[in-house]
Amino acid sequence: MAYNEVLADRITTRLAPRGVTAKKMFAGLTFLWQDNALLNLYDEGLMVRVGPDGMDRALARRGAKPLPSRGKPANGWVLVAEKSLHGDALDYWLDSAWAFVAELPPKKRKTTAKK
Repeated sequence: MAYNEVLADRITTRLAPRGVTAKKMFAGLTFLWQDNALLNLYDEGLMVRVGPDGMDRALARRGAKPLPSRGKPANGWVLVAEKSLHGDALDYWLDSAWAFVAELPPKKRKTTAKK
């Protein structure tokens, strides 16, 4: 997992006050709120969850492109090049992800019952 540690710290500083946690997964560092993924920092940049209705607005931004998934774009997720995450741009992407994920219900964790 060769994601940018400095960028990870910047994201953590901005999202931790909202109760967002980070977990190493999906070949990077995934930021979660109530077990719902907001974004994933990986070696080339940031996967940002903007929701299906936010795709057009997100793809109009510099450095953003569709997230490929099994040969077609993943609806509701975009990839943002790391070089496009300076200044206010990072805050835009964090706020966009938060706006979508904050409206989702908490994920229910699977439990296994012991017999």
